[in-house]
Order: sequence, then structure tokens, then C-alpha cells
Amino acid sequence: MRSVIRDLPGSKIREVANAGMGRHDVLAFWFGESDEPTPGFVKDAAIESLRRGETFYAHNLGIPELREAIARYTSDLHPAVNADRIAVTSSGVSALMVAMQALAGAGDEVVAVVPLWPNLTSQPAILGAKVKRVSLRSPGDGWYLDLDKLLSTVTDKTSILLVNAPNNPTGWTLTRDDQKAILDHCRRTGTWIVADEVYERLYFAEGARAAPSFLDIAAADDRLVVVHSFSKSFLMTGWRLGWMVAPPDFIADAGKLIEFNTSCAPVFVQRAGLAGLARAEEFIPGLVRRMKECRDILVPQLATVPGVHVANPLGGMYAFFRVEGHNDSLAYAKHLVSSVGLGIAPGAAFGDEAEGWLRWCFASQDPGRLTLGVGRLKQAIHSHPL
Repeated sequence: MRSVIRDLPGSKIREVANAGMGRHDVLAFWFGESDEPTPGFVKDAAIESLRRGETFYAHNLGIPELREAIARYTSDLHPAVNADRIAVTSSGVSALMVAMQALAGAGDEVVAVVPLWPNLTSQPAILGAKVKRVSLRSPGDGWYLDLDKLLSTVTDKTSILLVNAPNNPTGWTLTRDDQKAILDHCRRTGTWIVADEVYERLYFAEGARAAPSFLDIAAADDRLVVVHSFSKSFLMTGWRLGWMVAPPDFIADAGKLIEFNTSCAPVFVQRAGLAGLARAEEFIPGLVRRMKECRDILVPQLATVPGVHVANPLGGMYAFFRVEGHNDSLAYAKHLVSSVGLGIAPGAAFGDEAEGWLRWCFASQDPGRLTLGVGRLKQAIHSHPL
């Protein structure tokens, strides 16, 4: 076993969840998914595909119908994209890994804006790349990017800049001005931008259909890979279906890597994705409204709890907060499970920069569960005051 693999940390979110397994009284908000099931019309499309016997291999880059549908969907939100810039993958994380395999090798430099879902920084490490971390800052009223620090860190020695916005776990979202500055800088340094934009539709700015995307300002041949997933906006976490948008030449080579990784996404899952895209604008705006309602219930309640510090996230599905006096987030998350039956993710799961923070997924069908959870947090704080 390679030492870099042996030294990979286990999931701290799973560690907390495992501590609560088998307990039916736990209110679980630890995983990054809604508790709302996949829409029936999506499930029906997969069932019909199976009934038709679509259980065989497909094109590495995805069935043509789905690539074309993704291109139309993307073009409806952003400047026009052709299907030759689309690759379908077996999950968003698979798309990210394919991008890393294509662009990062042993000794290459990758710069990542953190805190960040740990898979994104572990992938280049697995490939032998060196990861430099540029941390978001939190002055107390929200998370923001130190743009000057980021640009000074990205040089002509940087192979990839890795950005996730809207961000998991903080909810931070890039501004258009920062995107332009980053893109212009990376053009000068020859750095590829790998943008994880899987939360782009879960964006709560008034009147906006999606968060600012690098696709809005980039040319088709820019060194840019934008990764998406059906998991969040289509309630399809367990289906494992994603896609990437990149220059046509990159997509052609990505097909080789998809062959070596998964061969192709299952056809019946791709049919489910097609059904989701066909009714996306019927379904997604309502989902976003429900998530915003959940955010607007949870965050103000957390803000009134003595000792709790939380900022209102502009995107994503998470409240990221800290409780004064509890700086070991893994230990405290486990304590919340055992003492009051509240399951939330430890900030340490997202890197040292997030130690002392906690992530609460507010994507719930029943907002009352959020209020009940805040009550349990208050109980835990009252039982163990500073």
C-alpha cells in the first residue's frame, strides 16, 4: 500500500455518524443531502429504462441525448455551450477525479481555496501533487476571500486552482469581480481552474437563478473545467451522476480516463438525469424556495443562542457555526450525538482552517426538525456551560 493512501484521513463526518448509528432518537443533519427523496418522475424514467432492457455499456462520455440536454440546460443559465464540451460522469466527485488525473501529476502544484470538502484536496494528494491551501477568512459577519493572497499564491508553477463556490461548508460564494480577477490571473500563469459549482442553483440572492459561474465570463478554449452533479439540485445523491464542462479537446481526452475509471455511467441512471433536466425549471425553483425557508428558520435561531456565532450563507445547504469554548469540533460533535441526540458535522472534516466550527445541513422536508435541533443544542450548551 502506498504511504500516501495509508496516511489519508478517514471521514470525520462518518466517524460522527457511526457514533449515532442504531439510535432512532438522533436528529441527523450531518450529511450533505436533503431528506427529501428523488422526484417520482425521475425514478419512473429509470424504471422504464430498465424495463426496456437498457442495461448495457454506453458511450464513455454519456448518451448523446443527455449530453445535448445538459448543453441546453447549461446554455439556459449561461452563455451557449455545445455538447462537445460536455462529459457525463458517474457522480460529480468522479468528474473531479477525472479532471485531477488529467491535469495533476506527481510533484505538480495545486492551490485550493479552503475550507473545503475533503475529497477535493485528497484527490490531488493521491496523485502525488502538492496542495497549497489558501483559507477564506471569517471576520464574524460572513466568509470572504483574500483575493490578493490567492493571486500571489497562484504562480506559473501552479497546475490547478481548485475553487468550490457556493462553498461547502461555509456557504461563501465568489463575486463576479473576483471571478474575473482570478480568470485573468490564471490566463497569465497558464493555470487550469477546476471549479466545483455543484451548488450553483442552491443560491439565495434575490432574483438570481444561479450563482455566478466561471462559465459566464470564460471563453470556450479557456483552461477551465466546471464540475456539476445531479445530487443536490435534483435530489439524486444516491444515483451517482454528474458532468463536466470543459474545452472540446479536454473532453475528448477525458473520455479515455472515464474508460479507465468507470467505463460509463449506467444508461438507466442517465435516463433519470434526462427526466430531471426535462422538468428542471418546474422543480428546482421550488426546491430552492424550500431550502431558503429552512435557512431562514435555522440561522436566525442559531444566532440567538448565547455563545453561538453563525453567518447567513448566500448559497449551499449548510449553516456553518461555532460554539464558544468548544474548539475540538470532532469531540464536540460526538458529544452532541451522545448527550442530546443531535447529529452535525465537525468542522475539522473540512481541514484545519475549519477546526472549532460545525456544519449543519438545513435541507429538510420538515423545518420543525430544525427548531427541535436548535432546542437540543441549547440543552447541550446549558448542560455544559463555559
